Amino acid sequence: MWSHRAWQGRFLAHPLPAEERLRHYAGWCDAVEGNTTFYATPARESVASWAEQTDPDFRFVVKLPKLITHERRLGDVGDALRGFLEAIEPLGPRAHALWIQLPGSFGPTDVPVLARFLRRLPDSHRYAVEVRHPAFFDDPRSARLLEETLTTVAAEWVPFDTTTFFQSPPTSDAERDAWVKKPRVSLRSVALTDRPIVRYLGRDDSARTVEGWQRWVEIVAGWLREGRSPTFFVHTPDNADAPLLARRFHDEVRTRVPGLSPLPTPIPVGPATLF
Repeated sequence: MWSHRAWQGRFLAHPLPAEERLRHYAGWCDAVEGNTTFYATPARESVASWAEQTDPDFRFVVKLPKLITHERRLGDVGDALRGFLEAIEPLGPRAHALWIQLPGSFGPTDVPVLARFLRRLPDSHRYAVEVRHPAFFDDPRSARLLEETLTTVAAEWVPFDTTTFFQSPPTSDAERDAWVKKPRVSLRSVALTDRPIVRYLGRDDSARTVEGWQRWVEIVAGWLREGRSPTFFVHTPDNADAPLLARRFHDEVRTRVPGLSPLPTPIPVGPATLF
């Protein structure tokens, strides 16, 4: 997600060719969720363009196609998986993790399926799994089963923290839409690997979003002090201010971990003027 309409002319220059939008986004943030790959495996040429627009240390957390995770539920996916891995190969080191987002109906009884799938994956990539079934968050036995499965293959568990969002009823169209689509699960803040990944959903009110992430500022700072390399994605229902909020979160963490490198300098949206 790097060409959100609300960002054009504000965070990204407008008009801007499609093949330049990621380059401008990468001036604001040094990581991106590859959500478009959920809907279809991208053309290898498109992925090569993504690589050309970003530095080698830019992080893509690339979501596996829904054909693999939702439609076939990790079964009989050999050809689809091979095609996907071949398509994203041009990313090289930028492929920080392959993101396996599972449907809410994928529960504890399905963990053996996940275990078999993970064991067959090539070790050329790191993997991160997002589950949405409430049992994984509320039943200690189910949580432990999933943790053990992921730890065996050094895969990460991606929490999607929606607790701030669901604290009070929605007040906008974007919030009402998210209210029925986003998972409502308990908070999880445990890292399994040296590369934890967190997805956080705030509110359209930036003040409430910032208030809700304070616990994460301390957690992420702690991970950094432990030598981990976390990736934290900030969302709001409309995502209008997401790049600005992501930089603010980074700044708040940096006040606690001064050695943390700053984010890049954004590319100017418009031409420089004398006035």
